[in-house]
Amino acid sequence: MILDKKIIFSDTVYTQEIDGEMVLLDMVSESYFGLDSIGSEIWQLLYNGKTIRQVQDTLLELYDAEPEVLKNDFQKFMLKLLDSGLVKVE
Repeated sequence: MILDKKIIFSDTVYTQEIDGEMVLLDMVSESYFGLDSIGSEIWQLLYNGKTIRQVQDTLLELYDAEPEVLKNDFQKFMLKLLDSGLVKVE
């Protein structure tokens, strides 16, 4: 993963925040995706222009988790977003 890159959001994905969680609709695949509060926080940080590394560092500051576990979970989340076509790396 290229940590110092920013994310480009697909213009075919629509988002709606509901009670602190995000619902994503991909118009290409006609699929819905739900993000819990942490996933929604990641989405917002990326949407606000943070690099992947900056988001990872923010998560490490905010959450009391083993750094390697957090990094691994974050990487899996990012790969899922990329593989689903919801975002691209700049």
